[in-house]
Amino acid sequence: MLAQILEHFPEEELLKANGFDDAIIGVDQQSMRLIYSVKKCLRILMKEMNYDDAVEYFHFNVSGSHMGGKTPIWCEDEF
Repeated sequence: MLAQILEHFPEEELLKANGFDDAIIGVDQQSMRLIYSVKKCLRILMKEMNYDDAVEYFHFNVSGSHMGGKTPIWCEDEF
């Protein structure tokens, strides 16, 4: 998905979350912010830790970090 987005918007500077390229599900064309699947992010983290630790780590260290106007959008699809 990331390769397609970069191909479609070659001039845009997109802020990526390190290690979560496989969790990208789209881009908000209004703000040019990447959109990540929370479910996919957790699956990536669960390669190294259990579910509870992955949830805690994600919310504290990943989605809880504000990095300015290009901060990624986190799609809550984990229900």
